[in-house]
Amino acid sequence: MFVSTAFAQDAAPAAAAGPDAMLQFLPIILIFVVFYFLLIRPQQKKLKVHKEMLSALRRGDRVVTGGGIIGTITRVVDDNEVLLEIAEGVRVRVQRPMISGVLAKTEPATETKEPPRGGDGPTGGGGGSAAAGEGEAKPVAPRPSRLTKILGGKRD
Repeated sequence: MFVSTAFAQDAAPAAAAGPDAMLQFLPIILIFVVFYFLLIRPQQKKLKVHKEMLSALRRGDRVVTGGGIIGTITRVVDDNEVLLEIAEGVRVRVQRPMISGVLAKTEPATETKEPPRGGDGPTGGGGGSAAAGEGEAKPVAPRPSRLTKILGGKRD
């Protein structure tokens, strides 16, 4: 007895609420459209530009990583890694997606072998000990830290 009354009461408003149900979903649909054009689409474009930038990386480019480290690409290891020189003689391997931007696009460095310095060149300098020492780094004595100076250690 109660069941038939419940169905009868529910059936009448459902038929009348059909067009109102679409109007209730209209703000939600508009919010999704706004999110698409203001958030999703620009992010997809930014991702596409970033992928193109990563695929165009080459040796000699000056780049900045996601951690803020600035360096020059010395070698492209594979599709996912590059060798980055962050200081003279200091090289680190970095994954390509971690490169956040290119600071300077340079022409790739050509691989040329320098002739050895010294008297072996066409000028025929003989022994030439002074010329051989020009290109080599001279050893530098370690400098004592401030803490060593304060504690009375070795002074300059």
